[in-house]
Amino acid sequence: MGKRILVTSGKGGTGKTSVTAGIASCLAALGRRVVCVDADVGLRNLDLALGLTDTTALDFGDVIAGHVSLDEALSAPPGLPGLSLLAAPSELRTEQTEPEAFARLMAGLAERFDYCFVDSPAGLGAGFRMAAAGCDRALVVSLLEPAALRDAARAVEALERVGMTGAALVINRVRPQLLRVPGAANADDAMDTVGLPLLGVVPEDVAVICAGNRNVPVILYTRKGAAQAYLDMARRLDGQRVPPPRSVKARY
Repeated sequence: MGKRILVTSGKGGTGKTSVTAGIASCLAALGRRVVCVDADVGLRNLDLALGLTDTTALDFGDVIAGHVSLDEALSAPPGLPGLSLLAAPSELRTEQTEPEAFARLMAGLAERFDYCFVDSPAGLGAGFRMAAAGCDRALVVSLLEPAALRDAARAVEALERVGMTGAALVINRVRPQLLRVPGAANADDAMDTVGLPLLGVVPEDVAVICAGNRNVPVILYTRKGAAQAYLDMARRLDGQRVPPPRSVKARY
């Protein structure tokens, strides 16, 4: 049975979609069978991060409604044969937002894939509850900013309310030079505020944008910067011991 991982942040703007795509594509590059489910109904962007802008006509709403099979709805980016995407619909009918229906969908995916990632919608409302119902663990993405860290802490509280344990923190878009500024927040501060162990730190990297402009996952564009951070996190999720970068002093 595959691992079902919710990627959330509480509030938008932290880059959780790029983190979802980055880690998932790296696990596929390591030879794992991986599926990404875009749960951001109406505002889907995961297809852009995975280089699948022209192959996502069908979505998970079609599968839940019984209009198509999983095989028909899944799409795969070129160059990463182990990776698949199940896109989000432009809108959902009320019966399709039931957490139980989404959980059944995720259970079916977990029987076929080693890792199932769900890119959660922004906020902690019905869309979050639907996405969380299908997962057994979570990654909470935050920036090193007070507002983002507070939202991440609220996301952790919401995860606890739905009974999810085993979450970890991902700090995104970090500028290493700021970590050396006296009084600036660091990874330890973030873990203390959010109350989670750290999975990894992603540096701010223009390559993420460049890869998106070229319509390819970032791991197929470069192995440096953010791509290396995604690869390190993928290996940690896969059970490998990977030390943190020298510039980050934190309790992994």
